[in-house]
Parts: sequence; structure tokens; C-alpha cells
Amino acid sequence: MLDELGIVGISWRQGGSEALANYSLAAEDRPTRLASFADRAELSELAYLETCNRVELVFAGSADTPLVDLRAPAFELLTGSKPAPGEAERTLKAWRGEGACEHLFLVAAGLDSAAVGEVEIAGQVRLAHDRSRADGLCGARLSMLFEEAARIAAAVRGGTRLGEGSVSLAEVAMTHVQRRLGRTPGTVALVGVSAMTERAALSLAKADVPFLIVNRTPDNARELAERFDVPSISLADFRQSPPPVEVLLSATAAPEPVIDAAALACLVDAAASGEPPLGIDMAVPADIDSQACATLGVARVGMDEIVREAEANREARLLAAADARALVDEALPRLRDKVVDRVYGPLFGALQKHYQDTAREGVERLLKTLAGSDIDRREVENWAQALARRLAHLPTVGLKGLMRYGPEGSLDAFLKGLDPERRRLLGQAVGGERQTKMSEEADDDPKA
Repeated sequence: MLDELGIVGISWRQGGSEALANYSLAAEDRPTRLASFADRAELSELAYLETCNRVELVFAGSADTPLVDLRAPAFELLTGSKPAPGEAERTLKAWRGEGACEHLFLVAAGLDSAAVGEVEIAGQVRLAHDRSRADGLCGARLSMLFEEAARIAAAVRGGTRLGEGSVSLAEVAMTHVQRRLGRTPGTVALVGVSAMTERAALSLAKADVPFLIVNRTPDNARELAERFDVPSISLADFRQSPPPVEVLLSATAAPEPVIDAAALACLVDAAASGEPPLGIDMAVPADIDSQACATLGVARVGMDEIVREAEANREARLLAAADARALVDEALPRLRDKVVDRVYGPLFGALQKHYQDTAREGVERLLKTLAGSDIDRREVENWAQALARRLAHLPTVGLKGLMRYGPEGSLDAFLKGLDPERRRLLGQAVGGERQTKMSEEADDDPKA
């Protein structure tokens, strides 16, 4: 059950946020590469989570293919190159079973972010789930895991002190915007339509700061701009002929910088204050060419600097996160119950049906024996079905308890103790090939 779930990946803690660009999968070929990886690693479910703080693979194996250490193949998938001996193990972190569930819950709740209580992360976790479903890589177990993570994130935002003063990396970036505009007032350009730029737009609108929306796709730019009643411009036009701006805040998903040396030179020339605009780069990989910034004298604030500032108050915010942590702890047993009820529910139905079929067969034999007697057939059948339900209750409840609180493999041990035909029927109720294979192996076991 939960033991077949795992996570492997890298966060800002290993080398900084901007180094995560080396582990990011390009959007255009991501579905194909993930599907191929799932096939090679014999994973039944797989999701890809990418934020400004982490890149992680969330997956589910099966009883037929016990999980092994996937850090080396994951390293090759994410970087495109084979790791040196020990490199993947040093670079990537791995979680399994309840540890993997707990990790995703902490991530979704904002408790494992550089900015404790970060609000954008819940949406990014939800996006990973949506993409996995769209790619056909998400099944019942990952869906339950992501659904519970979303429930925890909502509970933390709405019911704890951490939710009252949630910190966003975009808000940390806004302190740099405010300092610059305090010295040279002017317009802010938000490049990209993302959770980061939307959060920045909210802050700018609240402070009554003029801003505009820039995006590669003009329709998406106009949609966001209309929400805030501000101008919009295509990325191509902005790069060639930008309006005067004092701050440039960029957060796209582009694989290469969208603001290169030529675009920066145009922005410097257009600045109304005569001072090169401030560049705030919240993208991983980077959106604003750092080397060109140094050459042209453009001050650039990257994700590493933003994360360091967020971490500065991390310990203080963790003190306010005790209630949020309690919600995570409560979620683990709840997830176990959901797995038992949803994934293995058909088994309990099949068990009930087995008792009822047995009772029905017994009634048929009894009625044949008593042919010609003055017996109410319907009354006997109803009595037999009621007795079957009562007899099935104890083993059903006991099996649920064993699967919830017993060791991994309890289900297999239960099925292995049955006769071959009953193993096959009950095994099919829970999942076809997995249980059928187990049943065949048990047929070869002289102890079965």
C-alpha cells in the first residue's frame, strides 16, 4: 500500500535555487520522457513536481516490482547525463512509504519551503497532479496522496496562525521593488503569467503602483491585464521596443533567458530615470541573462538571493507552525484508511459475495433434498443471505484492521492462505495482474 509510494528529487538546500535549472525537464518533451522513465523503472504511477525551490519525482511501484533506489536513474532523467559513482546519492534525496507521504504533505503545507508558509506551493503541487493525470501517469494511489496534500494545504491556510501571515517568495521580491521605486518611482513590468507574477500583481495593485503585463502569448497577457485594468504587451514587442520601466520582474517557464543582452540594452535606453532598471529574476532556469546584466550595469536579484532572505526568518516562522505540523501528523493515518477503503474496497465486496454465493448454493442443495416439503423458499433464501452477511462481517472487519495497522504484505498473506480458486477470484477484485501473479506463485508453494 503506502510502502509502494516514493519520492526522489532535489531542493534549494542542495546547491541553491538557481542550480535547479540543471535538473529541470523542458515542457515540450516532458510527458514523453516521464512515460519512458516510468516504463523503464517499472513504475505504475508517476508525477513531476517543479517549483522555484525543488524538482521532485513522486511515484508508485507495485508488489510485483519492489521499489529500489531510483536516485541514479532519476539523476540521468533530470540532467540528461549518467552520474559519476556516488554522485546521484550525494545530490538527490529519497523518501519512501509514509516518509514520502509526510514529505509531500509538508511541501504542500509550505512547511518545507525556504519561506515557511509559502502560498504559491499549494498551487504548484496541484499542477503536478493535474499534469500527471493529463499524461495518463496518475492512478488511484497518487490521486489520494495529492488530494490529501491539497486538503492539508487548505486547512493550514484557513485554520492555523501560519495561514494568517503567509509568506510568499513574491512578497519577499516585492521588498526590492518597493526600495527601488522609493528612489526612482515608475512602472513595473511583470514578465510571464504565473503564480509568482499574479501574486506580485496583487501586491502592486494594492499599493497603487503602475505596472504592465508581458507574455509570449498575447491572449494570456491580456487576460491577466484585464483583471487588474493595466496594459499588456507581447514579449516579442517588449524585447524590441520596451516602454520605460524602473523594475523588471520575470517568472516564466522558458528553458533559456527571455531577456537577453539585446533586450536589456533596449530597457536601459528606455529607462525614464536614467538609471538602468532593476531586474528581479524569479524563474528557474533564469529568465534574465546574468552576464548581460553585469556588462550593462543592471542590478539583478535572483532566486538564490530571494530564498536567502526568506530563510532569514524561517526559524521564527517555524515556531508559529506547530498547529500546521499537527495537521500533517493527523493526515498519515487518514491516508492509510483511504487507501484501504478505496483501493481494496472491491476485495471486501468480493468477500461478502463469496459468503452469499456459498449460502445460495447451500440453500439450493437443501431445497433439492427437501423437495416436496411444505417450505417457503423465499423465507429460507432470505434467512441464508442474512446469515451470510453476519458470517462475513467478522473476517471483513478483521482484514480491514490488519491492512490498516498490520505489517506490509498482510493482504498477500491473507490471500495466500486460501484455496487457489478463491485466491484467484478475490485477487481479481483488487487488481488483476498483481494478485493473479501472487496467486500463481502460491499455487506452486507446497505450504499453500
